[in-house]
Amino acid sequence: MIESVNNEKIVNYSKLKQKKYRDETSLFIVEGKHLVEEAEKKGLIVDKYILDENVSLNVMKKLSNLDNVPTHLAICKKMEEQPVNGNILIVDGVQDPGNLGTIIRSCVAFNIDTIILSDTTVDIYNDKVIRASEGMIFNINIIRGNLTEIIPTLNATLYTTNVVNGVNLDDVELSKPYAIVVGNEGKGVSDEVNALINNRVYIPMNDKCESLNVGVATSIILYEFGRK
Repeated sequence: MIESVNNEKIVNYSKLKQKKYRDETSLFIVEGKHLVEEAEKKGLIVDKYILDENVSLNVMKKLSNLDNVPTHLAICKKMEEQPVNGNILIVDGVQDPGNLGTIIRSCVAFNIDTIILSDTTVDIYNDKVIRASEGMIFNINIIRGNLTEIIPTLNATLYTTNVVNGVNLDDVELSKPYAIVVGNEGKGVSDEVNALINNRVYIPMNDKCESLNVGVATSIILYEFGRK
């Protein structure tokens, strides 16, 4: 059992709480029995720690991001990016990890095949993203890159939201495969990306509500597109 928080391996793994070290090592931390099991199914685990079995409470605290220390924690290798295929969701600049985790979960639920993240979108290996995705991060192809370079190469019809010039979501004539573009919580889709998109939709809702959280709005669009 590892009991010292100064153990060299533990010290190095604890640095993975920071994006800088995740990028340098291509490793990340997964916490909680369910998420560890999901990572294990995909063969991503490099090291696994179980409280009071092979690590002490203090060591688990050293590794964990959580206030309530988990019983299971794993060090995992990052997932390999696969070629873009099928129906796509493009995420341009979403910053809140909870929103991105929700979006990933909805993508799996509503049959998106590939998620493309802009360079300005929050890190998918942020612990809050992983938890909010409920492990669905391990069940979908996710790539990251420059959207203005990637979008012109896609073999898909592009859609984004626009309350003023968009088509009511109920009335959209969907062409498949499709790529839905969603944007930053405050600024929406960037001008450079918006210029590459021809089709715009809006979600009909009560006039009392001005806008929806990006995670909620994305989930509604994914559901409706999935039904068409």
